Amino acid sequence: MRIAVISDVHGNRWALESVLGDLDRRGVDTVLDLGDSVYGPLDPSGTAALLIGRGVESVRGNEDRIVVEPPDERDSATLVFTRASLAPGVLEWLKRLPARRVAFGSVFCCHGTPARDQEYLLERVTEAGATLVIAADLAAALTGVAEPVVLCGHSHQARTVLAPGGQLVVNPGSVGLPAYSDDAPWPHAMEAGSPHARYAVLEETDAGWRVEQVAIPYDWEAAASTARRNGRPDWTEWLRTGRARVADLGR
Repeated sequence: MRIAVISDVHGNRWALESVLGDLDRRGVDTVLDLGDSVYGPLDPSGTAALLIGRGVESVRGNEDRIVVEPPDERDSATLVFTRASLAPGVLEWLKRLPARRVAFGSVFCCHGTPARDQEYLLERVTEAGATLVIAADLAAALTGVAEPVVLCGHSHQARTVLAPGGQLVVNPGSVGLPAYSDDAPWPHAMEAGSPHARYAVLEETDAGWRVEQVAIPYDWEAAASTARRNGRPDWTEWLRTGRARVADLGR
């Protein structure tokens, strides 16, 4: 079985359309989505329609969760825009998404870590920035997870890491937002370095799991222009370049 793994679409319908078209050409058996699917100043409704229409098995990301939480006067303009773009049926779909799931009996899916949707599993953030997590911290975060393959998103960084216990941990990168800056737990930037839409394909072979990290072109100018029209010049730059600055806080 060949499994496609997508994550962090962030309402980027243009990127998702290209990824799904690429998967169709490859003849992938199934698609797993690791969350943060619709939040963003792009096309939340169109993105949700694609995922729901394809019956993609999804988990809930932290920014899926905040979309369905009760509105608050401190909500960002982007969060207000996302909620207003979504039909009631889509909001109900988001509410029903599990925080984690096991696929095919051997693949554990979560957005951040198995325990928390807004923490990185494969990165450690300090005052100096983000680096690969140390082995001991990764092993601790996977406590209680028995599956041999663990899929995570949230950091938008495409990585394939072997955990100390032998588990294979894969982050497919982000379909729809190749860079961003954040201020928790320290100010930092995450950068893919190019605007391409990213996903991963996993295939179990006699020798073990084969992982292919894929980056494909799409009309990122259309996405970037939409972000600018919707009041997010920071997203415009991230989408066009795959680069971010710590100073661009306001994700």
